[in-house]
Amino acid sequence: MPDDEEFRESLRAFLKEHAPGRAPKGAAERLAFAKAWAATKYDHGFAGPAWPREAGGMGLPFEQQVIYQVEMARYRLPAMPGTGWEMVGPTIIKYGTPEQKEKYLRATLRADIVWAQGFSEPEAGSDLPGLRTTARRDGDHYVVNGQKVWNTNAEKADMLFVLVRTGTQEARQKGISYLLIDAHAPGVTVRPIRDITGGEHFCEIFFDEVRVPVSQRVGEENDGWRIARTTLGHERSAGALNQAAFYRRIVDELIALARERGAVADTGVRRRLADFDVRVRVMNAHAARTIASIVATGEPGPTSSVSRLYNSVFEQELHEFAVELLGPFGLLGRGDPDTVQRGRWTGGWLATRASTIGAGTAEIQRNTIAEQLLGLPRDPAMPPRP
Repeated sequence: MPDDEEFRESLRAFLKEHAPGRAPKGAAERLAFAKAWAATKYDHGFAGPAWPREAGGMGLPFEQQVIYQVEMARYRLPAMPGTGWEMVGPTIIKYGTPEQKEKYLRATLRADIVWAQGFSEPEAGSDLPGLRTTARRDGDHYVVNGQKVWNTNAEKADMLFVLVRTGTQEARQKGISYLLIDAHAPGVTVRPIRDITGGEHFCEIFFDEVRVPVSQRVGEENDGWRIARTTLGHERSAGALNQAAFYRRIVDELIALARERGAVADTGVRRRLADFDVRVRVMNAHAARTIASIVATGEPGPTSSVSRLYNSVFEQELHEFAVELLGPFGLLGRGDPDTVQRGRWTGGWLATRASTIGAGTAEIQRNTIAEQLLGLPRDPAMPPRP
């Protein structure tokens, strides 16, 4: 294992030679671009900094994971397509069979397989234990029927990681199993959902008599809720340092926007900018603490809810301030010829309306923090823990 400075220099040399530049415009072209970059990282040994080496990752110690995220954030690199590396990958590493690990881990890290999550439902979003998508055992297969919604990347996914009901509805979280489902299997239908930005960033998924081999179940039948908690914890903590470095750049660009608009002479504006600067430093410090917890215990634990709540509120307030700073120009969308910076701040404001809803609502995160970190009494209206 190289020392920290040797690792930093080797990573910088790799990025200088291989960073792919600006992404193309078309959706299909952008996906191919992102997959090619994932393959380049994997082929050169720079993919999966937190994944163990036996899973195809780098197995970096904590300090070098920090270096990795900071150096990567200096470039405008394409994000990993899908949610496999950050959610289902760590779940398969911990709970998967040897066959599942062999089949999926390296292919996921290289983006040869793109994943999408299938958890939330029309009547089971925040109340996820109330999900109704069923999986009926039929020999060595499950037959899946139901609907999922608010699924990111489902339109481009090869595989889906899905929570299904294998027990009774009354069993709630004690009757849930965790399946890996081919996104192109007969009976799977994916429909994009257009949101207020004008884009199609989410989908709904329908399952109609979809046959899934029992070998595609992760963990034991009816034990999927415990496994899903690992997935959700990693979702809330994955890329935490990268997100902190990303918002470091966004805050710097917001400060530049304020200067460009001649607003920095205003004491109130300067105070708000200073507040954002401090808060992005806090984001970075907490991200480092979360990653240290994962390195030490293998799990992000309830502190991941702190990151999720803090970051979602932060990005909403930052974009709200940016739109206020633009004044009437903040009303102009991306297609308007008079928009400022191609409408990026207005688009960000619209997109972040969902920040405190997706990946567990702000209310869910506050409950987790209150009960599991602060030790406050549990809400008696909530179902008992498994």
